[in-house]
Amino acid sequence: MSKENPGFIRRIWRWFWSPTGVLSLGLLLIGGFVAGVVFWGGFNWALEATNSEEFCVSCHEMRDNVYAEYEGTIHQYNASGVRATCPDCHVPKDWTPKIVRKVQASKELWGHFVTGVVDTPEKFDEHRLVLASRVWTAMKRTDSRECRNCHKFEYMDFTFQESRAGDAHEQAQDEGKTCIDCHQGIAHTLPQGWEDGYDVVVEKLAAGELPEALGKEFATAHGAGIEAYLDGLNAN
Repeated sequence: MSKENPGFIRRIWRWFWSPTGVLSLGLLLIGGFVAGVVFWGGFNWALEATNSEEFCVSCHEMRDNVYAEYEGTIHQYNASGVRATCPDCHVPKDWTPKIVRKVQASKELWGHFVTGVVDTPEKFDEHRLVLASRVWTAMKRTDSRECRNCHKFEYMDFTFQESRAGDAHEQAQDEGKTCIDCHQGIAHTLPQGWEDGYDVVVEKLAAGELPEALGKEFATAHGAGIEAYLDGLNAN
């Protein structure tokens, strides 16, 4: 190898430091930066667009069932004028849990567009205990994380609350309870058999088990269609 006939690596090195190489590399870096900004901006725009009440109720399953139940509750209309909308209660604020929840929610599109598993009020009511148990499980695992965006024991002045509420909150704090332990039906209609269902969730979480058995037991009692749906979720 001579100066007149340099090796491959040396030729590449020389090209990088030539005017053509510097210009090409600069354009590549600038183009990559701009593409990254566009992608990140588009990703965050899509994330926020799907994190609104309007998006949540754009499908009839939500609009005609759980949103209809939410209307008129204390979380929609109250003396302070502060509202808690669908994403406030069901989507985490922190980045990593939010992305995990979005990925989980993407599975629900299969039920919406393909199987129509809860596309009528009758089907929704049939699945209500299973669906509620999944929400209860998530809230128990996270110490009612989304509730605590607004409500925290350490900032409550129990003397300003009604005596019954103040006593209950003080007792809950002393016993290590979380919001969902007492407020299961705060915004939505409770399913038939919800007390037994919630007990199953608590027991299985305490034992380190997922409460999938609740769904299986419910499916066995209510038909093969629900069982097939739960099998599909478990498979995913």
